[in-house]
Amino acid sequence: MPEFECCKLEIFLPEDHLEPLQEALRAVDAGHIGMYDSCLSYSRVMSCWRPLPGSSPYLGEPGALSREPELKVEVTCLACRVDETVEAVKRIHPYEEPVINVIPLWRTSFTP
Repeated sequence: MPEFECCKLEIFLPEDHLEPLQEALRAVDAGHIGMYDSCLSYSRVMSCWRPLPGSSPYLGEPGALSREPELKVEVTCLACRVDETVEAVKRIHPYEEPVINVIPLWRTSFTP
């Protein structure tokens, strides 16, 4: 049994992938809080990266610094389902190396 009951995922992706992400998260019951599902937050951010030689970037060119608007999506999931949730996100994510941060939640204001 995981030490933490819930985790928060931070997911960075292009804005046009929000709807497929929502569907993928709903399919694994991420963002389910009490009598509500599909609960998540998102905000627009500016991200930067430089694809290295040999990469196949979704955006940008190898060797050139890229700066692009993205969404930062935050969603909770049960710690026991975090691997399944991360895999669901990866299946719809367009990036070669998606950024998916998993943060254990010591305490929440809700009961899963």
